[in-house]
Amino acid sequence: MRFLCSNAVCFPLKCGPPDFQSFELYLFLNRFVFFFLIKVTTILLSKLRTSLFGVMEVVILPALSDNYMYMVIDRASNICAVVDPVEPDKVLSVVKQRGLQLKSVLTTHHHSDHAGGNLDLIAKCKEQGLEALSVYGGDDRIGGLTVTVSHGYKMKIGNNLTVQCLATPCHTTGHICYLVTEENSTKEGAVFTGDTLFLGGCGRFFEGTAEQMFKALIETLSKLPTATKVYCGHEYTVKNLEFGLTIEPKNEALKHRLEAVKRLRASNQPSVPGTIGEELATNPFMRVSEVDVLTHAKTTDPIKAMKIIREEKDHF
Repeated sequence: MRFLCSNAVCFPLKCGPPDFQSFELYLFLNRFVFFFLIKVTTILLSKLRTSLFGVMEVVILPALSDNYMYMVIDRASNICAVVDPVEPDKVLSVVKQRGLQLKSVLTTHHHSDHAGGNLDLIAKCKEQGLEALSVYGGDDRIGGLTVTVSHGYKMKIGNNLTVQCLATPCHTTGHICYLVTEENSTKEGAVFTGDTLFLGGCGRFFEGTAEQMFKALIETLSKLPTATKVYCGHEYTVKNLEFGLTIEPKNEALKHRLEAVKRLRASNQPSVPGTIGEELATNPFMRVSEVDVLTHAKTTDPIKAMKIIREEKDHF
């Protein structure tokens, strides 16, 4: 028996003609290269769905037909939270691959395509001997809820990330957006908006009024720094921007954004994240005080304009 040794790892080679040994070495090297390329490709593809802010990392996880889940990671400690984990197996796969400590669930609202995976995730964590999860949300209808939050409530992800809860009732009465920022950093934060603010649009007013959505979008979210990254709950961006052009057909920023998003989607890339600044420039629901939007809605009242264009979008 002879051995091929590399970096103190020995691989036995059968005795035999030199060409047989060479062939066996050839097979081994080909297998090594194959698995190496698979690993590199996996890493590169995962990074296409990852945003780095500094110590904070956001991993985008598509779910169901058009939902997004998000892993929010404190890279200094490898502690993470997950936003709206409707497909628990995908979440736990990332936890395992990355060696993360999943400690909390941030639920934007109680609808099943956002909160429907909570109980299953809790059960799977218990089965796998993982730490018990804290489940945050603003509505008692959320499955597995352990901490009921309200506007201004704060918690931590690891030692370096602060989460601030923003109450945005309308789509549902208990809807919460989560603003995550790095401590002692000037880097932009990230806001996870569920079904309140979409890129280029907003959620339906299932349990609220135009006045409430005005407060959520204009008085709360639009006051965030313009560089704040926006991670919404669904991939609706192309249709939202197409609708926006029916409201503001001369909005050049809107036209350019639509073309950019179409290119992303054509290459199967998510349109998220956007920014608050982009929403202020291109989202008609964030622009209800603009002359062109008010003119389209035939009103001088921004709240009435909010109601009118939402009704139009419902039938778009």
